[in-house]
Amino acid sequence: MPAPTSATPGVAVITGADSGIGRATAVRLAEAGLDIGITWHSDEQGAEDTAREVRAKGRRAQTARMDLTRLPQAADVLDELCERLGRIDVLVNNAGTGTATPFLDLNLDDVREVLDVDLVGPFLCGQRAARRMTAQGGGGRIVNVTSVHEHQPRVGAAPYCAAKGGLGLLTQVMALELAEHGITVNAVAPGEIATPMTGQEDTDVHTVHRPGVPLGRPGDAREVAAVIAFLAGPDASYVTGASWSVDGGMLRMGPMAGSHLTGDDWRRP
Repeated sequence: MPAPTSATPGVAVITGADSGIGRATAVRLAEAGLDIGITWHSDEQGAEDTAREVRAKGRRAQTARMDLTRLPQAADVLDELCERLGRIDVLVNNAGTGTATPFLDLNLDDVREVLDVDLVGPFLCGQRAARRMTAQGGGGRIVNVTSVHEHQPRVGAAPYCAAKGGLGLLTQVMALELAEHGITVNAVAPGEIATPMTGQEDTDVHTVHRPGVPLGRPGDAREVAAVIAFLAGPDASYVTGASWSVDGGMLRMGPMAGSHLTGDDWRRP
């Protein structure tokens, strides 16, 4: 990310920053000197708590509700936050949702909701942010939070896997097309992270045993935020079009995991 002038500090907008990875990223980028735009869907108090943490780091924070099931209007919220904060230098597409429904039982409305929130929404927000970055000049950073399921399937998560896989390839196309404008675009693919989404809010990850993960535990949201902050910062100026797995080695298990299963539990979501 090019350094803004001292009179115009850098600005990052993070979708779904009311908890979990989004909140940890907001705080980490505030520590790096960025003002932060925070979107939330259902947890307004969570967004205000994130804003309070950002302001405690000496940076500005603005919050706004964004419902990515209401497209394309939801992308207007990105423009609203950019206007309130004066610019945009970093976009982190973090908001997401999923299902735990067998493929044969899925209905079209649920599929469309997941695709809108996890793929079409990031597409539209990324487009709005990139247009503003291009108009400002000086480049920018876009980080799309995908999942290990950008790369590997999961039973019961057909729409989620389709959306995250699509977002991974979208990231690569964006990287190719936006490079001439000095905008880098990368994906971060978390594994199991202790967040409200996984039912592990405020969990000490070092007390949870995960024998199928080489590092033996889930990840902490701050560990994902650290990778996002790297990709959003000046040290990643020659990194674009990549997907960074933050999964404790989970994806490396492959056939190892399959050959060590002892039952059919994996067949059920």
